[in-house]
Amino acid sequence: MQDAGEPIPASMHMDPSLEYVGFWRRVAASIIDSVLVALLIYPLAVMVYGPGYFLDTRLLKGGADFAITWVLPAVLVIWLWVSWSGQTPGKRVVGAHIVDADTGGPISTRKAIVRYLGYFVSTICLFIGFVWVGFDPKKQGWHDHMAGTVVVRTRRGRT
Repeated sequence: MQDAGEPIPASMHMDPSLEYVGFWRRVAASIIDSVLVALLIYPLAVMVYGPGYFLDTRLLKGGADFAITWVLPAVLVIWLWVSWSGQTPGKRVVGAHIVDADTGGPISTRKAIVRYLGYFVSTICLFIGFVWVGFDPKKQGWHDHMAGTVVVRTRRGRT
């Protein structure tokens, strides 16, 4: 799995200074985002349910647990994608952003929601939908294919 992005074909009406973002750069962005979401979610869960939250083996501890651990991260990530030009803090650190695969423009709220839900599909079969990024010509995971998005960055050191 190479991380070097491939140039964007001119036929996609994309900025020629952009390239697709590869697997490892996207993994790094995902780790950063996961840590940041955990730093938000876990203190909220402990405030609501107390320090025993992590010792409770039930899948859901109550109504607020679903809102804190499932709904809040989804709303936050979708909002960031739509309002931060297709970026999360992790994507911003690695210089990547999500764009519409057809136009190269910002993604719509609908595409952001489909892409987020596509994460669950990408996860189902041993994360193969995410690993797919390393082998796809446009570096798209299953969630990107479902939503019609690509992850790009500014080309470095190429003319």
